[in-house]
Amino acid sequence: MRQLQRLTIVTQQVQGQSITLTVEQQHYLSRVLRLRSGDRFLALLDSGVTWLAKLEEGTAELLEPQEVKTELPLNVTLVLSLPKGSGFDEVVRQVTELGVSRIVPVISDRTVLKPSANRRDRWQRIAGEATEQSERSQTPTVEEPIDFSRYLNELEMSKSNDLRYFCWGRGDSVHLLSHLQNDLLGGDQIAMNIGITIAIGPEGGWTDEEVDRSVKAGFVSVSLGKRILRAITAPASAMAIVGAVLEYRV
Repeated sequence: MRQLQRLTIVTQQVQGQSITLTVEQQHYLSRVLRLRSGDRFLALLDSGVTWLAKLEEGTAELLEPQEVKTELPLNVTLVLSLPKGSGFDEVVRQVTELGVSRIVPVISDRTVLKPSANRRDRWQRIAGEATEQSERSQTPTVEEPIDFSRYLNELEMSKSNDLRYFCWGRGDSVHLLSHLQNDLLGGDQIAMNIGITIAIGPEGGWTDEEVDRSVKAGFVSVSLGKRILRAITAPASAMAIVGAVLEYRV
């Protein structure tokens, strides 16, 4: 099959085999991509299933599901303290391309940015665009920003069995790569019944209290290397390490 354009679709747009396209999607398909009625594209449903679809007037028809193997074998959640300015836009774009499953923006003690009410919608839209560009089959979820202390409280009450890593820029923590190799791999096989959660702090770093609380919540302190990374560089570095471990063994 020739290379087809991709479009992210939410479940509410689908009725039976028909997709109701938004005005923006119609413009994108017909004016930007120059598709005409009868042309085909790939519809990326937020359920994680990719369908071959046929464009019609104001709608599209789902034809048949497609097998797309571009996702990491484990779900990866990034808990990210919001950086200043618009840097989080680029963070969302990069980690989506690298395979993240869920992004949790948190407001830590040293967070400078106070996000506006519509920021989450913007980040989710960026994640959708990056999903299409990187030819993924599933768009990561971007959660509403939450206080880090509240996030830890909710995590402690959950029954999640994720491996939890807490990135610490200074000190003598063991490298994330070493932890992943020891915790995930049995021989050449990846332990498939777990997920991964990685927490990354703000420009000023985590406070001692946040470090202590994270350890109590089940996080293990890890290093991303000997250099101090920017808050917008560390998430991509962490995801690259995770992807290398997971995909190298698959």
